[in-house]
Amino acid sequence: MKREELIFSVSGLRGIYGETLRTDDIIKYSNAFGLYVKEKNKSKKIVIGRDGRLYGEIIANLVISNLFLNGFHITDIGVVPTPTVQIATEYLKAAGGISITASHNPQKWNGLKFLNCNGTFLDTPQIEEVNKILRLIKKGSTRFSETRFGELKSTVKDISWTDRHIEKALNVKFINRKAIRERKFKVVVDAVNSSGSIIVPKLLRKLGCRVIELFTDCSGIFPHNPEPIPENLKILMSEVVKNKADMGIAVDPDSDRLVLITDKGEPFGEENTITTAVKHILRKITAKNNKVTVNLSTTRAVRDIARGFSAEVITTPVGEINVVSEMKRNGSCIGGEGSGGIILPDKYGGHYGRDAITGIVLILNELAGFKGKLSEYKKTLPEYHIIKNKIITGDGRNRKLNSGDKILENIKKKFKNRKDCGINLKDGIKLDFKDYWIHLRKSNTEPIIRIITEAHSKTQAEELQKNFIKHFIKRKI
Repeated sequence: MKREELIFSVSGLRGIYGETLRTDDIIKYSNAFGLYVKEKNKSKKIVIGRDGRLYGEIIANLVISNLFLNGFHITDIGVVPTPTVQIATEYLKAAGGISITASHNPQKWNGLKFLNCNGTFLDTPQIEEVNKILRLIKKGSTRFSETRFGELKSTVKDISWTDRHIEKALNVKFINRKAIRERKFKVVVDAVNSSGSIIVPKLLRKLGCRVIELFTDCSGIFPHNPEPIPENLKILMSEVVKNKADMGIAVDPDSDRLVLITDKGEPFGEENTITTAVKHILRKITAKNNKVTVNLSTTRAVRDIARGFSAEVITTPVGEINVVSEMKRNGSCIGGEGSGGIILPDKYGGHYGRDAITGIVLILNELAGFKGKLSEYKKTLPEYHIIKNKIITGDGRNRKLNSGDKILENIKKKFKNRKDCGINLKDGIKLDFKDYWIHLRKSNTEPIIRIITEAHSKTQAEELQKNFIKHFIKRKI
C-alpha cells in the first residue's frame, strides 16, 4: 500500500519516523527551506534546536549536516523548547530556524517546525513558496549549488540559550520577583522528560520556588502520553496532593503549552491558562482600547474577562502563526490559544510565539498578587467546560472517501439562516449560541472533523455535542 503523503502546514512537518517521515523527506524539506530562506535573507545562519524526544538527535544531525554541506552557518542550541529556538533565531538575526519536534504527539512521532528570520512560524503564503521549491527539487529541476571545501564554516554549538531564555522571562514587564519569592511556592513539575526538563525547574528555583521534579530526566522517553490533558496527568495530580504542593506544572515535549494542576490535585483547566494570563496583563496595562487575540476554539472566559477591562477580543483560525499575524496587525497586548498557549508581545518582554516559560512567570506573578491558593483563584474565573472530540469521515486510506467538506457544507446550509446563533466561517464552522458554542474543523492530517463544544457545565457540553452529532452529522465518533 502506498504510504500516506506528508502534510506540510502552519504546524510544520510531522510524521512517524521511519514510516510517514523518512530520511529523504527530512533532506528534501530542509533543502527546500534552505533555498527559501537563502532567497529571502542575506544571512547564511540557521538556528537548530530539538525537543529531546528519542531519535531527535539523529534527525538534528541529519538536518545540520545537510544544511552545513550546502553552505549554511549552523548554530546548534541543543535540547531546548521551541520558543527558545524562536528567540535565538530572532536575536541572532539568522535567516531562519528549525525546531525538531512533533509537539504533543506520541513517542514514535517527530517532525520539523520551520521559522522565518523573525523567529515566527511560516504562514500559508510562505509555506506555498517552500512547497514550490520542494516540487522543483522532486522533479530534479533545482538543487543546492555545491559548496567548496574552503567555504565550509564550522557548526557552532551554543548551549547558553536555556539561561538566556530564563533571563528574558524574568525580565518581563510588570513582574514582581520579590513578591513571587516571598510566596515560596512548592511546585511539582512534569516535563515528560523532554525539553522542559532543565529550563522549567531552573526558572522556578530562580523565583524562590521549592521544586519537586517528577519527569525531568531529559531522556526523551515519555512516561505517559505527552499531550498535557487531564487523563495523561494522573500521576502529577497524585504527587501534588502527596507532597502538599501549591500547584503542579505540566508542559508538552517542546514546552510551548502550559497546563496547571491546583493544590487540590485537580486540573486548573488548560483554557484557564490563557484566561489567567489575559486577566493579569489587562490589569497591568491600563491603556484604553486594549486588544486580545485568540483562536476560534478558545474559551469564552477570555471574552468575559476582556469585557471587564473594556478590551476587545479578536479571533483567528487555529494555528499559532494565525494568532501571531493578527496580534501584530492589531497591536494586541496579549494573545494565545486555549490549549495552554500564551503569547506575550516583545514590547512587554515576551516574543511572538507560544511560550510556557513566559507563561509560568505571568501565572506566578498573578498568583503572588492574589495571595490565595490556585484552587481559590480558579473560582474567580468565569466557569466554562470544553469537550473535544473527532468525527470519522473516511477510512484513512483513500482521501476520496473523506466527506468532511460535504458534512461541513450541509451544516452551513442548515444553520446559515438560524436567528438563534451566529455563524463564523474563518476556520471550518463555528456556531455561537447564547449559552454555548460548537466549532467544527476538518483535519489537515487525518480523515476526521474535530468538534469542540463549550458550555457552562461539563454535562451540558457533553449532551449538546452528542445531540448535535446525532441530529446533524450521524457519524461515529
